[in-house]
Amino acid sequence: MKKEYAIIVDNLSVNYRSMKSFRIKSNILKIWKKKDVFTALKNINFKIEKGSVIGVIGRNGSGKSTLLKTIAGIFSPDTGTVDIKDNTVALLSIGLGFNVELSGYENIILSGLLLGFTKEKINEKIDEIIEFSELGDFIYKPVKTYSSGMHSKLAFSITTLLDTDILLIDEVLSVGDISFREKSYAKIKEIIKNKDKTILIVSHSLNTIKEICSKTIWIDNGNLIDFDTTEKVVDNYTKFMDGKGVKKS
Repeated sequence: MKKEYAIIVDNLSVNYRSMKSFRIKSNILKIWKKKDVFTALKNINFKIEKGSVIGVIGRNGSGKSTLLKTIAGIFSPDTGTVDIKDNTVALLSIGLGFNVELSGYENIILSGLLLGFTKEKINEKIDEIIEFSELGDFIYKPVKTYSSGMHSKLAFSITTLLDTDILLIDEVLSVGDISFREKSYAKIKEIIKNKDKTILIVSHSLNTIKEICSKTIWIDNGNLIDFDTTEKVVDNYTKFMDGKGVKKS
């Protein structure tokens, strides 16, 4: 049976550019601007089958979030391509995608429209989203008044209840109060049962990765170190972090 891929990443590189320094020459006030280029992802290649649940692990600053944002179309590749076929995609990440001047209610509608859903579909789901978020009357207040936990509740509720083909989760399962984390985790396990949905999860919780991910991607310093069964990759990564292993080249 021919494999059906939901995501194909081919020779992907993503660079960040920043202004390193400004110098003013005496009496002329001429500014030299030196641009630093930091390569966040370096020639990444992998294919993810439709219906897979894939973990993404690595040290802080390794390029995990950049990878998810590029797959979501927020960042553009400097070289290479990301092909998500005709799939719809949603990125669940703290601090991303909301207009903080608008209320939570208005952001539900805006987020749904940006994800490609009709007003009718959003209206069908909006009461369920509000109830799941547990925000109460805060749903009608500006998002700029929300705590990080409240922000995560709203984001999680929108992206999991407005159904997309690909769901990208960036550390959100570890944010919020204990009861909501447990409810969110249960919701993800429910979503996993849908074999048509493809999920990528960035997490520092190796226990979470081992429990729900069939395969795992390990990224370090912008390089793809390994992409294999979760048991194998997590074992190699743990040994590396303990100083007992060597990264694969």
